Amino acid sequence: MTMVDAHVQGGHAITPPTGTARLLAADDPAHAAHLARFGALPGRRGADAVIAELERAGLAGRGGAAFPTWRKLAAAAQSGRSGVIIANGSEGEPLSAKDSTLLHRSPHLVLDGLLLVAAELGAAEAHLVTTSAQLAPIRRAMDQRADAGGIRLHETHDRFVAGEASAVVNGIERGRAIPRDHVVRLTASGLGRRPTLVLNVETLAHIALVLRFGADWFRSIGSSDDPGTRLFTVVRGGERAVVEAAGGTLLSAVLRAGGADPARVRAVLVGGFHGAWVTGDAIDAPMSPAGLAPFGASPGAGILMVLPRGECGLARTAQITAYLAEQSAGQCGPCANGLPEIAEAMGRVGRRDRNSSLPRQLRELTALVTGRGACHHPDGTARMVLSALDAFDHDLRAHARGLCQEAAA
Repeated sequence: MTMVDAHVQGGHAITPPTGTARLLAADDPAHAAHLARFGALPGRRGADAVIAELERAGLAGRGGAAFPTWRKLAAAAQSGRSGVIIANGSEGEPLSAKDSTLLHRSPHLVLDGLLLVAAELGAAEAHLVTTSAQLAPIRRAMDQRADAGGIRLHETHDRFVAGEASAVVNGIERGRAIPRDHVVRLTASGLGRRPTLVLNVETLAHIALVLRFGADWFRSIGSSDDPGTRLFTVVRGGERAVVEAAGGTLLSAVLRAGGADPARVRAVLVGGFHGAWVTGDAIDAPMSPAGLAPFGASPGAGILMVLPRGECGLARTAQITAYLAEQSAGQCGPCANGLPEIAEAMGRVGRRDRNSSLPRQLRELTALVTGRGACHHPDGTARMVLSALDAFDHDLRAHARGLCQEAAA
């Protein structure tokens, strides 16, 4: 089905969205408005056909890791056992607002995606995990439809690592949303030792649209390496704006749509607290994996934190690193010992400590924790710190002399 095709449901034609407002295209969150805009759930086609359609679409996960969605479904299907599907709307990243916006404005697309995947894979259980603020709108949406009665709704813990896939499983199973060692993949043994597929709520909403309107429609906008649309959270000081944009849209254009003035931006933390700093001279980089790769960044979970001119990037990085060290599960050496040491060294840099060896110490410490944690929290923290050392190299030299050019600007 192409972008201009329409199909008939309930006596009227349903036309696929033609602009970048796809996930947020319905007029209001009620089920009636959802059906009028998108139509009823598509018919069953079988797991193999669904996986093939998602592979053609090129949909990558929207939770941050960007793993191909079809591969995750294929891994769950290959187990040959009835498993569990979990919609992850925990949004532990404090900067992010995209999942909460989606659950408030388009809850039925998320429920559609969850129900479709559960049915096609023959799952025994379907769960939805989210924060306390989103429980009410999701319950209202579930009450509006008869097919959602089997979905189990869970409130997550308000911690950074609570959104990690294995932490989501542990939160449901044990009441403690902390990651576990990745010795065995969740798709082999997860909740109750059954094959478990954890998908971000935005990913599920896209699945609901791809299975309605087809892979060609999904790829009709976006870039070759990042087709379709993404939700971005643009963070400016205490303000947050959620923007839906096509993959590959220029960073400057997404910022502008979110209310930021690119001319006043010194740098952007792309991908949130586990992302990477992109400086203002790269403000026109495409927001796609290929477009951001030269800067060590990726779209990640779609978070763009603006650092305005006149604000010190090293001091801001020190604050974030201290937060990440405190937010760890503290169950392995890299988190319990390594992250506090990194936070202490980064704090000294932010405070303009004159010890010129601090950048070298930070590079050594980040190398020690990378790839050694029970989850990827140390890796993401190390990546963000290293990107700050590169992006704010001139500031490093000034701080080693007890100066801060930005603070004096």
